[in-house]
Amino acid sequence: MPKRPRTLLITRNLPPLVGGMERLNWHMADELAKQNEVHVIGPKGAKALSPQSVRLTEAPLKPLPLFLLMAFLRGLWITLRWKPDVILAGSGLTAPIAWLLSKLSGARSAAYLHGFDISVNHSLYRRLWRPIFKKLDKVIVNSAPTQTLAVAAGVNPNSISIVYPGVSLPEAPQPAERITAFKEQHGLADKKILLSVGRLTTRKGLREFVEQALPAIVQAEPDSVLVVIGEAPKNSLGAGIQNVDCIRAQAKQSGIAGHIRFLGVITDQLLLTTAYEASNVHVFPVRHIPDDPEGFGMVAIEAAAHGVPTVAFATGGVIDAVGEGQSGHLIAPDNYPALTQAVLQVLTDDPTPWRANITTFAQGFAWPVFGQRISAALNRIIHDRA
Repeated sequence: MPKRPRTLLITRNLPPLVGGMERLNWHMADELAKQNEVHVIGPKGAKALSPQSVRLTEAPLKPLPLFLLMAFLRGLWITLRWKPDVILAGSGLTAPIAWLLSKLSGARSAAYLHGFDISVNHSLYRRLWRPIFKKLDKVIVNSAPTQTLAVAAGVNPNSISIVYPGVSLPEAPQPAERITAFKEQHGLADKKILLSVGRLTTRKGLREFVEQALPAIVQAEPDSVLVVIGEAPKNSLGAGIQNVDCIRAQAKQSGIAGHIRFLGVITDQLLLTTAYEASNVHVFPVRHIPDDPEGFGMVAIEAAAHGVPTVAFATGGVIDAVGEGQSGHLIAPDNYPALTQAVLQVLTDDPTPWRANITTFAQGFAWPVFGQRISAALNRIIHDRA
């Protein structure tokens, strides 16, 4: 029986931290373990929540320098004893560790990069981190716009592979009584639900949406309610925040305070699925901020997996996460009147054709597809060395 390739994955982004990058790294480990032997170095608390098929070694989450130091030291111990074929950084943050360990051990090096990994405007990061990306054997990026950023940063195009983030496809729709109970619990019975899911950061643009689009939507469709799932990030690097208070204050100022519900972070997958399937449209008003791009837009794919169309600004990797006319609508950045009209159009459309098209779109992003593409990218550099 041929030896299975060995992959050491090093990342700070894993549950119990909450967010799209955390879900991606969890699934990356899980999917890679179907073909490879996988050992993960992650933050304290991750071991209890890790996939059963991987080994996980913890490092202190805070402070950040301590995490990086301990991740390197524990990675060095694992590398010298276990001898991985590939050392993979789960984001740009741990790319220098992956590269240095690969040089000390003879393994191949790789990193999965998001747009912010490359564009972050921090002098120390730009001097010490970004040059490492050019030295890696493989750079895997989450979208075509992120690939463009990587090439502009000096990464050899021949070393880049695009692998879109994945999604969990529900086995069956939620029972009608569960959706009804969810709506009644949150005062949403007979409402048209606009859903927003994700961290409340400046880039996500929710306060601007509440100011510049939601009042006109409510005026045209008085039963519309914006449901917000998420909160300001506590452990995210470099992200400006928009907290609940500032968004609620904007809603009050705009005269629509009764048309917004904040549900906080939902980690229960069944409850989150119910929230998606109870909704009429997913709104994703990401702002175009050059040094803080949206690398992909995983929540748009999650919405599609549950049959919910997305209306979004066409910026960054969002253009790869929303299929125009198939899984939703893409609007020119900052064009709030057009965004408003697109949301209203979805609210009045027959949802049946949408659901058929959206399901087909989402199937191309299933986690097993993601895993196959990640494995193929890593196996190529293993075979190149052989």
